[in-house]
Amino acid sequence: MTMFVRVDHAERRICEIATSACRRRAVRALFRTVSRLGDGVVWYVLMAVMPLIMGFDRLGEGLRVSAQMLAAGAFGLLLYKLLKKKLVRERPYIGLIGIECALPPLDRYSFPSGHTLHAVLFTAIAIHHVPVLAAVLVPFALLVAASRVVLGLHYPTDVLAGAVLGALIAAASQAVFF
Repeated sequence: MTMFVRVDHAERRICEIATSACRRRAVRALFRTVSRLGDGVVWYVLMAVMPLIMGFDRLGEGLRVSAQMLAAGAFGLLLYKLLKKKLVRERPYIGLIGIECALPPLDRYSFPSGHTLHAVLFTAIAIHHVPVLAAVLVPFALLVAASRVVLGLHYPTDVLAGAVLGALIAAASQAVFF
């Protein structure tokens, strides 16, 4: 038994309620799409266009923000993969009877949520430099985080841990790059 067994069962009801939403085809399609976009597509595009978003008069700063996103994202990837390998928390659809997986996972274990970590990390960095992006990025990041539980891929605490780690990495990278 892992250290997560008690927490897994405590979160069972939340997972059941969240995954029941996937019985509706439109909800399942929405969260699958959001999750796939959160695999990296949105973040890669954001990194690439950040210098343009910031404008030619701030091109150098925009390039530094893109570099910050790249470095912080790479660090986040290494950290969450290391944590998953060490902590080996099974995904809800594996550990809990009755939880269905609505989208194949990218890796085996669930703690912490890498999608949420990166959604919070990239959103925090981007809106620090271009606050108007919050209107689009914050709702998208929230949808990415929700998608992980709704699709049966993560427990709520996986998502919470990913969000906290993403925020911490974003703040640390700000101190390093600026």
